[in-house]
Amino acid sequence: MAITFKVLKEDEQTSARIGELTTKHGTFQTPIFMPVGTKATVKTLENKEIEEASDGLILGNTYHLWLQPGDDIIKKQGGIRGFMKWNHALLTDSGGFQVFSLSNIRKITESGVEFRHHKSGEKLFMGPEDSIRIQNNLGADIIMSFDECPPFHADYEYMKDSVERTLRWAKRGKMAHQNKEEQALFGIIQGGPYKDLRLHSAKETIALDFPGYAIGGLSVGESKAEMYQVLQELEGVLPADKPIYLMGVGTPDDILEAVSRGIDMFDCVNPTRLARHGSAMTSVGRIAIKNKKFEDDHSPLDPNCDCKVCTTYTKSYLRHLFKGEEYLGPRLVSYHNLYFLKTFMHDIRHAIEENQFEAFKKTFLEKYYQ
Repeated sequence: MAITFKVLKEDEQTSARIGELTTKHGTFQTPIFMPVGTKATVKTLENKEIEEASDGLILGNTYHLWLQPGDDIIKKQGGIRGFMKWNHALLTDSGGFQVFSLSNIRKITESGVEFRHHKSGEKLFMGPEDSIRIQNNLGADIIMSFDECPPFHADYEYMKDSVERTLRWAKRGKMAHQNKEEQALFGIIQGGPYKDLRLHSAKETIALDFPGYAIGGLSVGESKAEMYQVLQELEGVLPADKPIYLMGVGTPDDILEAVSRGIDMFDCVNPTRLARHGSAMTSVGRIAIKNKKFEDDHSPLDPNCDCKVCTTYTKSYLRHLFKGEEYLGPRLVSYHNLYFLKTFMHDIRHAIEENQFEAFKKTFLEKYYQ
């Protein structure tokens, strides 16, 4: 088996749970947040810093690594792990999100997706077999089925056709998967805001018997209420003995709401993207470190954080780095934001262990979004 998963503790009031996910390159407690390393790098950070600011499971992006430097080159160097010298676990997406994000330069057919290179304009093609072959070459512990990530508010008929095509692609991808003992292939649930399509997608994807399942097509422009409604409709539907991954979601309120509905795994570019614009995630809410009020502020970024940024530097110094356009500023805040989420997930697991998840959720949200 490429992975194993077992539930260690279930919350008494919600569907929140603590799980243990074991891969070939590490064992991890869930719920877990996974930093995004799109191009075999978590932006601005070196591996030692990623180790310190994560639980050791990170993402790579199939589409971008396929284009640059190419999956064959990466395979020759031992996959992403050997290429970037990362000694821990990895997950790769399938390229399905780029079907959404690059909608102006792609065409969907039954065979797969015809892209135009976003820089050169070169014609490209990726189908489910291609996506799996590329991910086999990249060598991540967990890989994803190739899917279409449609706009959340696409009309019903379009969404119905999209769901059926994604199911056909899932079957083709599973047949193409060549490395089942080393890499766990997850199925992806789609269906937008339509309950019957979501449940149909879940039922048919479960029937394919994947070792884990992802919920896709969220965090793509819908309201928070709409996201939570979808999660509620899927609560208890997906197999309880397998890990459930909510793709592309990473704000504290969304994580808490999703955990309460049984989600185990999260990823998002949000913490590092915010950091590059000078926004820090702290125990008392987000801080825009460029604000003038921090010019002579000698306090740490977050008084309740024990990361090396908060125990070393002042808000005044961090503001100076950003105002001076020094690269160190985004590096330090990226490190802190990821460390903050690592600690946040640890606190969530502790609260579930103590049967205090709902109380923790209420207190955290009151402080963070005051």
